[in-house]
Amino acid sequence: MSEKNDVKAATSKGPKPKASKDVNKSAEIRKIAAAMKASGEKPRPVTIIEVLKKQGVEVSSPQVSMVLKRMGFRPRKRRKGGKLAGGGLVTTKGSGKAVRTKATKISIEDLVAAKKAVSRLGGLDRALAAIEALRQFDT
Repeated sequence: MSEKNDVKAATSKGPKPKASKDVNKSAEIRKIAAAMKASGEKPRPVTIIEVLKKQGVEVSSPQVSMVLKRMGFRPRKRRKGGKLAGGGLVTTKGSGKAVRTKATKISIEDLVAAKKAVSRLGGLDRALAAIEALRQFDT
């Protein structure tokens, strides 16, 4: 009977003994992200996962992303493609109303209007500077 108890004790599913070195994964992620920021790099989940893998710590991408988000590192905003040079506004002939279209072509009327705007602003360089300042306000 004692043999059965010994076998049962050896095969029972009890708490596993802990490894000698437990790792707080979130703390490791924070440490690496802070070091990357201090060195001027942007902390990205892929690079952090690679560094931790070399140290023998396995973490998932969602876990790294959540820790970075809590630290204040927000993901980059993605740009939407297909914008027109004039902001997507095209005037229709006869009506004079501006209509937003998905077409990427610029008409002759658009070029004439752009030339007038450039001359009113005092040259191409000043017009480009004004457009860049306007772009900063939009983002």
